[in-house]
This record gives sequence, structure tokens and C-alpha cells, in this order.
Amino acid sequence: MVARRFAVSHNDSTFDVDYDTDDGFEVLKYQLFSLTCVPPDQQKILGRDDQIVSDESDFASISDKLRLVSIDGVEEEIAAEVKEKSDKLAMSDEELARILQAEEEALMMQHFVASDNKEQVEQRIRPRVNQVQMYEDPHRQEMARKTVPVDKLEEKALISLGREGNYKPTKVEQDNAFLLQLLFWFKQSFRWVNAPPCDSCGNETKSQGMGVANSSETLYGASRIELYCCNSCSNITRFPRYNDPLKLLETRKGRCGEWANCFTLYCRAFGYDSRLILDFTDHVWTECFSPSLGRWMHLDPCEGIYDNPLLYEKGWKKSLNYVFAIAKDGVHDVTKCYTRKWPEVLSRRNITSEPALAAVLSDITRELRKKLSAEVISALEERDRIEMDAIERGLYSKDDASVSLPGRLSGDKEWRIARSEFVSDEKNSLSSSSCPVRRCIDDHVTKIYSAFSPVLSKLIEYSPSKKAAAEILEIFRNILVDLKNSPFRTRRTSVNSVSSSSGDIFNKTFASFSQLLDALSLKSELGVNGSIDIYLASDPVKTSVALPVVFHALDYVIYNIGQCARLDSRSLSWPLLKLNRLCSGLVLASGEELPFGIATCAFDGTRMSKWEEPNGAAGCWIIYQVAGNRMVELVAYELMSANDAPERDPKDWGVGTGRSGERVRGKGEGKKEGLKRELVDLAGHKRVLEGSENGGSSWHLLDKRTSQMFDKRFQRKTFTVSSPGYLANAFRFRFLAVRDKNATSRFQIGSIDLCAGSS
Repeated sequence: MVARRFAVSHNDSTFDVDYDTDDGFEVLKYQLFSLTCVPPDQQKILGRDDQIVSDESDFASISDKLRLVSIDGVEEEIAAEVKEKSDKLAMSDEELARILQAEEEALMMQHFVASDNKEQVEQRIRPRVNQVQMYEDPHRQEMARKTVPVDKLEEKALISLGREGNYKPTKVEQDNAFLLQLLFWFKQSFRWVNAPPCDSCGNETKSQGMGVANSSETLYGASRIELYCCNSCSNITRFPRYNDPLKLLETRKGRCGEWANCFTLYCRAFGYDSRLILDFTDHVWTECFSPSLGRWMHLDPCEGIYDNPLLYEKGWKKSLNYVFAIAKDGVHDVTKCYTRKWPEVLSRRNITSEPALAAVLSDITRELRKKLSAEVISALEERDRIEMDAIERGLYSKDDASVSLPGRLSGDKEWRIARSEFVSDEKNSLSSSSCPVRRCIDDHVTKIYSAFSPVLSKLIEYSPSKKAAAEILEIFRNILVDLKNSPFRTRRTSVNSVSSSSGDIFNKTFASFSQLLDALSLKSELGVNGSIDIYLASDPVKTSVALPVVFHALDYVIYNIGQCARLDSRSLSWPLLKLNRLCSGLVLASGEELPFGIATCAFDGTRMSKWEEPNGAAGCWIIYQVAGNRMVELVAYELMSANDAPERDPKDWGVGTGRSGERVRGKGEGKKEGLKRELVDLAGHKRVLEGSENGGSSWHLLDKRTSQMFDKRFQRKTFTVSSPGYLANAFRFRFLAVRDKNATSRFQIGSIDLCAGSS
């Protein structure tokens, strides 16, 4: 670690920035963003002689005087992005020359070992061409659509966009989000088969070789029949390998061939331009054309992973040779999309020569397009040309080292080990060590927490006991359950007279729930016969986003009512009453799990998500910048344990705020001494909470905790800041120890809530 102080000039101002070289380049850019409002992706940082400063620079030795240039205009921004990517990913001339030389040598070797015989490769591709044509059958498509909970997936798609702050998505955005939800749903609804259970007693079986297909099996294209003997009753179970996706809609099981076959039918059934991807090293998956990306997108239904074509080479460690994309209107060699080791791959392509292979694919494509109009063929050829140009450009770029890809997840452990596709479970995830700055879309969380205050005040006034108060909240919860179970676009329910012993109290206190209904984007009004109608007040997606938050908050309140000594205002001064919970801030983290364990998951108010740092057991951090750069005093914070793996829980941490000037309240201390003390604290392997009054240019220790233990899952712990009295616009958690670092490399936290003092 080297502590540096940079004088960064921007426009007519100069900013002093304290920087720890261990924090990474993204942290420096984030600090400058806080000070100058220039977003990280629009920053160009220049050092001595206007040399560009990047994450490749030696920050221990560069000049202490830097200049920040803001990129204005779309053309300049695109140029900057191109330059940044070329700096990081482009190969040097020397590297490129070595690769081209290796490619030439591999082609020369192929000339000697490969023949011009086209039959072998054509025999493997032709059956898949026939299979793909089945996806165009209207009957199969209709049967596929009938098995999908379309409304649920549409709601989940819109929720995923809403959680990013996009409540008015375009059709292209909605279609892309629905496709991803279709992928995740399929992953959960289809079953992987290693050895099928006995169809007589349900116990485990073992392989007994192959059988002969009967007429009912050949009807759906099952030419291979695997036989399995029960370990208990000796019954023989048949496992037909069906090729007709219509049958797979019924069986919903298989291995990668069945998974990709059925999922590609689903994609076509919902109108996505799709193709089946055949890997000659024994795997199959799907691609769909993405209008939003302007290219084909990789989708692996077995793994539930999308848009990561290097998954197989980098994650699974596969030695690829041939990868073909098979669509209703053409077959293409897309091997180069899935490798950054083309010369090595080329050396393994010895089934036939490259010219002979190109001729086979061209002939098949011509056959598939012979009935299409000249206009359609021209459009397809133009798209093919654009795709091939993009593939060639990407082939010689470097791999993004910040992204970690998992080994194979599907199939049992022994099978994956035998195929050399196994990675230990602790390391087996899709993650990134270079996280973008993300905005928290969580103002609804703060509104919901605040809305419990009038409810609890009325419960104290009218409830004769803790039991009665809990019953009233349960009544309200059941109302919301009914609402949740109704169609999300037209949610509505009616509350008739409540017959329980707490009914009168509920009627008296119902008006106090109005703020909570408003936080859920709901309205209530008196209906006929004295019923109360509750219905949508605005965008239904806002209600869908907020409902999980209020369910989890209600569970927490009901639990705490049962735990408190007596029902009064003093006992009910829980941390949940976060009238000043911070929201809508910006977040940056040392690393994150993709796509469901990103940093903003720690602030979304639900138990269904968590921030997960794959390498965080050895130490990690997360920075929160207050919305609008407001200066606030942090008085308390709350952490919640995640859903599983207690060994990943935080044990030692601290919270801090940066400062470059004087203390706001209380006894002051010298700036130099304060920074020195902070560095000593950080070196002591304890968790620290830091804050910053200058957006992160320097940090001050606010709170430190050691040897903390979460006794159960979803447990909330509240901490009062031990060093209050500082106004700050940014806060940093340093987590330096997990509960059992010997059992895991990971860190996780279910939620983080920051509470400011009264303004």
C-alpha cells in the first residue's frame, strides 16, 4: 500500500485527493466524480507531459500533479470509450504478430493432416438443421407458449427494469428483459438427468447400457435409449433421448441436448430470432439476436448464463475446435466468437480443411434460403457480413481479466470431473472485480420504513396487548397477499368486515396505514356494503417492486413485537423506524457476483438478494455516496445477515467518512494525525466504517466493530456510530474479516441501511 496525495486540476479548480494505491483505479475515478461531477466513463486523467493515466499506470511513481479532462459530446465520448478499451484489451503489435504467425503455422499443419472430405462434418450438422426446422411449426410454438407463466415473467421482466430505475422501457428493452426471465424460468423448470430415478420405486439407478427404441419413442425422434437398473428393486428404467422438442415440453428433463433443443423452441415461440449452437466437443446451447446489442447473444439454458461466450474456454477450460450456429435460414462457423486462443483451436480443427468446411456451410445455407425473396436474402447476407466483421475484430482482443467465469454447474460432480469441467464450488461463479458505479433505486424502501411510524403509534394507542398488535399487522399482511396474488396490471382487493377479535381495533387503526399504501402506490376507498377497496394508484410495476419490501418489513415488525418487553413507544423505537434512512445514493464496491449479487442488492430492502464479493473473505469494501452530494451526519447503521453460508458473514468491520478539513462538532484533531490513526486502524485487520465530507478524497473513521456474530439468517443488527458529529457526503465500509475465513473465500451481506441524524 502506498498513500499518495494528488493535486488534480479541472477547469479553474484544483482538488487535493488522498489516494491509497491498493484501492484500484476505479476508486480514484469515483473520488474525482464526487468532487467534479464528471462521471467516471467521461473522465480522461492526464499526468506529466499529458500522458494518459489508466489502471495500467504505476500509481506509486506517477506525478502528484494531474489534470482531469471532461469528455463532452457523443463523438468524443465514443472515441474515449474506444481508446479506453484499446488501452485495456487491444494487443500490442508484437503480440498480434506472434498470434498471426501461430495461426499461419496451424493452417500449414492442417494442410497436411486434414482432408477435403466433407462428409463427416456434414453428417453431424445435417440432423441439427432438420431439428431447427421443427421450431418453426406453429403447433409446437403454441404448445410451448401454453406451458409458460407469461404474466409472471412479464412482471419479473418489468421489475428487473424498474429496479434499475427504468419504469418506462422501450419495447426492445422489455423484450430483452423478458428473454432473460424466460432463461431463468427455464433453468428452474427443466430437470437435469444424470441417472434417472427408478420408475417403479423411485430409488437410485445405475447404467446398464443401451436399448432398442420402441414405436412410441421413435415417434418423437428417440434413436438412443439408455437403460438403468434400480439399485433396490432391479427394475429397468428407460431413458429415451428425445429429439422432438414437443415431447420435451412434456418430459421436461434431459441433458444439454434436450435443454438447448427445448429452450430454443421457447425462444422461437416468443418471436426471438434464434439459432442452436453445436459445439463438437460435446455441448449445445442457444443464441438469440439482440436488437438492443445489435448482435447475437449467447444464452446457455443449462447454466442460466447469458452473453458470456468465453464461458467454455475460460470457465470450463474446454479445448474447443468447431462451434456452429444453426438457424432456419443458415449455418455459420462461429468458433471465433467463443475463443481468444484461435491458433490453438485451429491446430485442433483437423476433420476437414477450412475451404472444404466453408463450402459445406455455404451449400447448406444456400439450400435453406432458396425459397426466400431476394430482398430477404440481401438483408441476411448483410447481417452475416456485419457479424463476421465483428467476430474478426474481437478475435485479437485481450480477455477481460476482471471478469471471472465459472466452471460447469450442470451435471453431477463426478461427471464434470471426468470431463475436466469442474471447478470447486467456492470459486464457481460469474463475478467481476471491476465494478461500475451503480445508483440505488431504493426511495420506496425508505418510504415504506417511514410509513410504519404512524401505524405503530396507533397500535400503541388502541391495542390492549402485543398479541392484538401482531394480529392487526397479520390482517394487513393477508390483505397484501390477496393483492399480490391478483393480476399485476389490475391489482385490486376488497376488505370486508374483519371477524377476528382484533377486527374493531383494525377498523380504528386502518387510516394509519394510508402512508404505507401510498408507499406501495396503492389507494383505498370505501366500497359498497361498507367494504374497503384497495387498488393501484399509479404504475403497477412500482407496486410489484415495493411489495417484497413491505412483506419482509412486516415480518420483522411482527417478530419484534413478540420480542419487546411491553407495547409502548420506548419498546417500539426499533431501527426499522428509519425516518432518515439514506436512499438513492451511488455505490461502488471492490467486487461483486453477477448478475444477482451486485453491490446495490445490499440496499434494495428485500431478503431475496444480497451483495456477494467472491474474493471478499480476505478483505473488501463498499462506498456509498449520498444522493445530491448532501452533507449528512451518520448516527446509526444496520446490517442484516444473508440467506445462507454463515461462514461468509462479516465479523470485523468499520465505517468511515472522508474529511479534508476540520471536524464539524466536538473536539477537533489534526488532519495529519487523524489520517495516520485511520491507516493504523485499517492495518489492524478490523472492520471500519469511514465517512467523507469531500466525496471520498480523504476518509475519517466513524465506527469500528470486532468479533461480531450473526446467530441466524436474516438477522438484523443495529449499531450506533461510536464517533458521531461529522457531516459527510460519502461513507465507506471496510470489511476485513468474515466469520470463518478458512472455510470460504467469499463475503456476503443481506442488507445495509444507513441512518442520518435529524436535519
